[in-house]
Amino acid sequence: MSKRFRFGVVGESVRTASELTALALRAEELGYATLTLRDHFVAEPFGDQLAPMPALTAAACATRTLRVGTLVLGNDYRHPVMLAKEAATLDHLSGGRFELGIGAGWAREEYEAAGMPFEPAGVRVGRLEEALQIVTSLLRGEATTFAGEHYQVGGLTVFPRPVQAPPPLLVGAGSPRMLRLAGRYADIAGVLPRALPGGTISDEITERLPETIARKVAHVREPGRDVELSMLVNPAFGPDPDDCAARIARRRGWDADLVPDMPSQFVGPPEHIAGQMAERRDRYGFSYYLVSDRDLEAFAPVIGLLT
Repeated sequence: MSKRFRFGVVGESVRTASELTALALRAEELGYATLTLRDHFVAEPFGDQLAPMPALTAAACATRTLRVGTLVLGNDYRHPVMLAKEAATLDHLSGGRFELGIGAGWAREEYEAAGMPFEPAGVRVGRLEEALQIVTSLLRGEATTFAGEHYQVGGLTVFPRPVQAPPPLLVGAGSPRMLRLAGRYADIAGVLPRALPGGTISDEITERLPETIARKVAHVREPGRDVELSMLVNPAFGPDPDDCAARIARRRGWDADLVPDMPSQFVGPPEHIAGQMAERRDRYGFSYYLVSDRDLEAFAPVIGLLT
């Protein structure tokens, strides 16, 4: 059975408290389910960002029904015990409206700027897997003891107890191992292009083609759990879907004939985009889409058509 659609906005251009509050209130008014924030402390490639956990607390306090989430936290930037305490507190203060998104970390430039070692992907992913077990146990309210290669925890519990026990967990994933990890531990899999060993995200067109996305979804499904599938998209609006696809192709250097079938590309008027989303939910299972705050107003009619 298909999951119901829901939609989120990423506060990529928010820089001040007033901008954050205005975005949260407008997103709630327009019917978005979630407001999410990234987790970066260097300006590139998304611009300067507010620290996500305190900023999301402020957004939750300014709203009544809007859920708030991280898209996504870099695991290496926080010890899982401290992360669990922050997540529990945010969920408590928001009345149970927090969604915890986390990934293995990928931006070499950011690690190096902070003086943190950028270790091989296998090490970072292994550390994330241990962190997921610790955080989930703590957020369930369990007394947690853990002895792993990267973390050791001795009989801790978390205070305050989250309203959601635990809050929904999103894992951002692009490689087979990460996608299977999301399938094992997450409530939501954020499907992404794969991270490259050099510390960037792949810009290859092959990462965006239908057969690749189908393989990624299959990796998430391998553990046999019912995981919500999510994707961050950049829709191109206009009266003619073909013209919109050609515009994307010119900007990205792609073959225009490939764009209309790319699962991450949505083109045309809102009615056409809503139809594309319904078809791709049936085909791949995606039901949770997020857009940049720059598309907040333009994308709102799509929400009205699908929710």
